[in-house]
Amino acid sequence: MHKPVEVLSSQFLISFELLKDEIKDFNNYPFSLQIVKFFEKIELHKNVTFLIGENGTGKSTLLESLATAYGFNPEGGSKNHRFRTKQTHSVLSEYIRYTRGVNRPNSEFFLRAESFYNLATNIDEIADKVFLKNNYGGKSLHEQSHGESFMSLFNNRFQEKGFYILDEPEAALSPQRQMSFLIRLNQLVKEECQFIIATHSPIILSYPNSKIIQISENGLEHVDYEETEHYKLYKFFLNNKDYMMKNLQIEKIDNFKTEG
Repeated sequence: MHKPVEVLSSQFLISFELLKDEIKDFNNYPFSLQIVKFFEKIELHKNVTFLIGENGTGKSTLLESLATAYGFNPEGGSKNHRFRTKQTHSVLSEYIRYTRGVNRPNSEFFLRAESFYNLATNIDEIADKVFLKNNYGGKSLHEQSHGESFMSLFNNRFQEKGFYILDEPEAALSPQRQMSFLIRLNQLVKEECQFIIATHSPIILSYPNSKIIQISENGLEHVDYEETEHYKLYKFFLNNKDYMMKNLQIEKIDNFKTEG
């Protein structure tokens, strides 16, 4: 891991950059990803930075690499979680250097939706009842619904002056719960927390105290909420449902019956 650059700032993480001069072959994964071609340096918002893009653009790989370079376990958790169920993370983290402020966060966490089950299992293995009460709502995350376990994490484990990296937090949340997440996000921002979030949710993406970085075949660009592909597509679909069904060649089936 590269030693971070430190500057006089109250912001926990200021920017991160890819050290392209140290990459020897851009034909091999993960350096062959489109995002690597365009990525040089990303300046982070002091409150919330969103990373968005289509599946396959490399946003989750980039987020995982940043989290790993920062010192998190690639499968999620705090820096104290060292469990590993399978070696799947890329070596891109070895070529990332970040710039941080002089202040250190009181709390840190990396939420990775796809490996959250493994994290919950590891927490069960190492936690006692007091730890669960203080950090996860008082009971095992496995004893809560998927959405409840995510909200228990946000409401209990996340604390003031924290630094949090979240990969698709909406994965377990209904639209109503996503709005509850926005309320909690705003509370934490007011308590001087900083977030980096990869998301597909136009609800979560609407949070105003933020910067949106869109990843596409044209590169990385800072965009306004109403200019994101997520917002435009959802808005068009909801306002033109019948047209979209016709365009997608989806027809209503009358008197639908199942066999048996």
